[in-house]
Amino acid sequence: MHASPTYGASPPAADGRRHPAVVVGGGLVGLTLALDLAHRGVPVVVLDDDDTVSTGSRAICVAKRTLEIFARLGLGRRMLAKGITWNVGRVFVRDRELFSFDLLPEDGHQYPAFINLQQYYVEEWLVEACQAAGVDLRWRHRVVAVASRADGATVTIETDAGSYTLYADWLLAADGARSFVRETLGLSFVGRVFRDRFLIADVRMRAPFPTERWFWFDPPFHPNQSALLHKQPDDIWRIDLQLGWDADPETERDPARVTERVQAMLGPDARFTLEWVSIYTFRCRRLERFVRDRIVFVGDSAHQVSPFGARGGNGGVQDADNLAWKLAAVLGGAPASLVGTYDNERIAAADENILHSTRATDFITPKTPAARAYRDAVLSLAGTHPFARAMVNSGRLSRPCRLMLRGDSDMWDGVRPGDPAIDAPLVDGWLLDRVGGGFTLLAFGAAALMDGVTIVDVPADSIAARRYGASPGGVVLIRPDQHVLATFNRFDALRIQAAIDACLHRPAMLEQAA
Repeated sequence: MHASPTYGASPPAADGRRHPAVVVGGGLVGLTLALDLAHRGVPVVVLDDDDTVSTGSRAICVAKRTLEIFARLGLGRRMLAKGITWNVGRVFVRDRELFSFDLLPEDGHQYPAFINLQQYYVEEWLVEACQAAGVDLRWRHRVVAVASRADGATVTIETDAGSYTLYADWLLAADGARSFVRETLGLSFVGRVFRDRFLIADVRMRAPFPTERWFWFDPPFHPNQSALLHKQPDDIWRIDLQLGWDADPETERDPARVTERVQAMLGPDARFTLEWVSIYTFRCRRLERFVRDRIVFVGDSAHQVSPFGARGGNGGVQDADNLAWKLAAVLGGAPASLVGTYDNERIAAADENILHSTRATDFITPKTPAARAYRDAVLSLAGTHPFARAMVNSGRLSRPCRLMLRGDSDMWDGVRPGDPAIDAPLVDGWLLDRVGGGFTLLAFGAAALMDGVTIVDVPADSIAARRYGASPGGVVLIRPDQHVLATFNRFDALRIQAAIDACLHRPAMLEQAA
């Protein structure tokens, strides 16, 4: 059993000052957001009602784009070294393999399609990085009241040694699916709760299975349901078993019951120990808005999706990636309306994730005779007809959302504004390692020089040029969150600066646009 560190209760810290950014929740998303803000020079306070990291492996599938975000924050290589790399998945019906797929068949990428890594490791490393970056981490500081104001928020905090009040210019709610901040403001989710239950069992064992994602429909060891198996570090294997809505959660958590189910899956001779067990229900829903005056919701406090597809943790980290640079810019003098674009962009991403998650849930757990007939017909065709394989939905695996960005940009046959930046090998390393976390210009054989903009010279005949669809002399402008902002057929400093000013909602550019 993994022994997570405990950090001990922090003393009350009422100082009467206004704090630029206060994060409620010291989990995966809150720590990522705090670290990103700290890297951008923003003083951050993190309030957490516990004094340790997550119990259980939780969000284990870390997608390529999320790894690239963590690389920018200094943790990508460490995560890659510890995690279990996988690109291949297999789908089974009963006891036969239906087909397999490769999420990243192309060579020349620094990070794989996915790694599997227990959430508690990521959180431990985030705590270490936050401490090194000067983040004010306050353990066992429980938020008991929140008052929203037009210019910030007042937060009442309870500790073992007494209560105090804290004043925040911006309050960032990363306190999870049961968010106190959300509940105390009387905000509710819009969406669906599916009438089904699933079992997660993390088991420790030495097994000959490859490091792939295996998914079964109607397996012989668990008839009329679904099952999922994949590997984590430390000889830990994640097993997900569909139980049905009528399953009693307390009964199904019983170790003897879990052991019986896992033994049926692995065989009578398998030797294993249980590490962690959880029962969960699929939820696909979100808040109507993520930004409420100076209170911003991120991660599970803002939206929830079913776990098949690995869209929860990855989506939350990408929330933090979208918000941090905008909030830093606003605290540095940009209009507060810039934070409002987080609302638009991440609601669109949440809706995309919810759509994919809902479709996967409907396919995995059909609730009507028509839905089951469709599912069974697709599965019967997929073994021999490749066109049907695209219709099999065991969880559309996480991909970054393309943003709907408008503005000055030339026609381009490759990447478009809003696309996530694409990594590629360079002679001296990797492209995204050169991009960093500010405005960056990729110059494909073009001469370029601009104040306040990182210039990355990219050979016009390189792999990167092919991936971006760039012609010689072309340039690509990248936002601080590594999404494409604009593409130009040639370097034009005035157009590029205008695109940056508009992106930052600088008043002169907004007046011209009006």
